[in-house]
Amino acid sequence: MTPKVLIFNPRSANSKHRIPNSILQVGASIHGIYDYVFVDGNLEKDPWLKLKTFFTSGRIKYFCITVMPGPQLKQAIPFSKRIKELFPKTIVIWGGYFASNQYKVSLDSGFVDYIVSGPGDHAFPRLLDCLESGEFHKLETIQNLIYKASHKIIKTAKEPLLDQDALPPLPYEYLNTFYPLEQYLGKTFLGKKTFAYHSSFGCPFTCSFCAVVPIYNARWKGKSAKTMYDDISYFKKNYGIDAIEFHDNNFFTSRKRVVEFSKLILNDGISWWGEGRIDTINQYSDDDLILMRKAGCKMIFLGAETGNDEVLKQMDKGGQQTGQMIKDFAVRMKRIGIIPEMSFVLGLPADSKDKVMDQIDMDIEFIRNIKALNPDTEIIIYLYSPVPSEGSELYQQIVAAGFTFPKHLEAWISPDWEHFDLRKNPLTPWLTPSMVDKIKNFETVLNGYYPTVSDFRLRGLKRKIIKQLSAFRYKNNLYACPYEIKLLQKLWKYRQPEIEGFYLE
Repeated sequence: MTPKVLIFNPRSANSKHRIPNSILQVGASIHGIYDYVFVDGNLEKDPWLKLKTFFTSGRIKYFCITVMPGPQLKQAIPFSKRIKELFPKTIVIWGGYFASNQYKVSLDSGFVDYIVSGPGDHAFPRLLDCLESGEFHKLETIQNLIYKASHKIIKTAKEPLLDQDALPPLPYEYLNTFYPLEQYLGKTFLGKKTFAYHSSFGCPFTCSFCAVVPIYNARWKGKSAKTMYDDISYFKKNYGIDAIEFHDNNFFTSRKRVVEFSKLILNDGISWWGEGRIDTINQYSDDDLILMRKAGCKMIFLGAETGNDEVLKQMDKGGQQTGQMIKDFAVRMKRIGIIPEMSFVLGLPADSKDKVMDQIDMDIEFIRNIKALNPDTEIIIYLYSPVPSEGSELYQQIVAAGFTFPKHLEAWISPDWEHFDLRKNPLTPWLTPSMVDKIKNFETVLNGYYPTVSDFRLRGLKRKIIKQLSAFRYKNNLYACPYEIKLLQKLWKYRQPEIEGFYLE
């Protein structure tokens, strides 16, 4: 009997969930080659019970997990450890951003055997081939692999990004035998049946605060517009989808592809959202942007990061983005009719605490300017959380400032480090409690005065009440101790899209 592979998606949030593209990609790489099963922790009341049932059958040899920073660690770490203790012959294989970036602490744990760093379309099946045949000497020839040999960590060469159209199709219908696909298509502000889709990998930029950079090294590869449209048409025909969340790191990298896709989907009545860079999309013509809007583009997530040009350089943002460009782009999006969803990263290291506070104050004022120029702009605020981009100037600054990552894998599931990965508790020595309070209090007042449009539960009288309650504070720059706003947000379960994505039911 062909050994079975168990591919596990740890729980990422507590609400309705998107289709698990990460494990579908892994499954596609071995479909028809190795016998495998899916377990989605998001849709299991007790994922451990399901996992244990499979393992006690004696047929599972490989426990394969996609591991993103934050909430997924709460299942990935203890479940991997428990599997290794109860079924010691099991080979544990991790993939995902956390595993790729924190490979040292993962492999040192003693319960993670191999890490697929980046795309595993070739690496994963080749790893299984080597392990099955016992040809361990061939492991070094497998690209995108990290493992330990003779107590030393081996990192193999990075594989060039593959032609995405040439990859095998994702095994949607096979997933459907485990979890009905309908369960993944929920109502969001985009539409009644929202489909999550991944059309490209990587990003051609090297922002030193981004976890993608160490994995893709400024590379990007996308599916063609035709392939995207064919996949989406299948789901429209068979499942009635009317909205798409593109979960690409940089959906808008290729203008030609976006324009062609917009023309294909123009009359299909599908709304969509994607992530891009301001300086990239700013090169699109007005005609391109109007076409996108008519073709259903409702909102674009944009890494504004900061209005301070010097801090943009510190971040190694690259490209041509400036504070003035961010303002001009907000005005342009207002004219076009697409909602810009701009993220800002506050609290980078500086020469002194006074300078850190000055930068925070500048960005708060800049965000207020953006809202004055285009009130429909959605604002996402993160506290700067370092990523292990060793060799970058910013990384050297954070090390010099005294910041260190946990030395033991299980420390990552403490509450503090979970919030670190959500960029809400940075644990950085240069940020004082008063700085963090200022940022979070401003965010509370901002979200009260300008509630996110993506949480469609907060409407009518509720929206009017919280907006009026926050108005005096916002208009007079009074952010300290906004307990009355926090109370309403807690009472009405206000959803922050930067933590949980769009509200979905």
